[in-house]
Amino acid sequence: MSLRSPMGRVLGLGSAKDGTSHWWSTRVTSLALVPLCIWFVVSLYGIDVSDHAAVVHFVRQPINTILLLVLVPIACYHSMLGTQEIVEDYQHDKGRKVLALILLQFLHTLVAVSGLYAVLKVAFGSSL
Repeated sequence: MSLRSPMGRVLGLGSAKDGTSHWWSTRVTSLALVPLCIWFVVSLYGIDVSDHAAVVHFVRQPINTILLLVLVPIACYHSMLGTQEIVEDYQHDKGRKVLALILLQFLHTLVAVSGLYAVLKVAFGSSL
């Protein structure tokens, strides 16, 4: 006795075995983002963000640099997972779907690398 539908047996279609890792990645990144975002908002509340020197001083503190270097890629990866899910669920044209997924991955990678570079540039000054 098989749990597969008759149509599934005929077509040979089954589970792609990909959804579980995507689901777990989304949950793990969201759990990591909770304390990081709370730290970030509380930290920004404590400084005058309109004062450039205060923000530079904030970023140059080692613990803040490290947490920002963790926050940026996790936030970008989490965003990429979410937008990927939206495209896969609502874009039915295969060509457009593939193009959108490639562009989204490129865009999120570009934003993550740019964010990491910006944090490192501020943290280490003009040495980069």
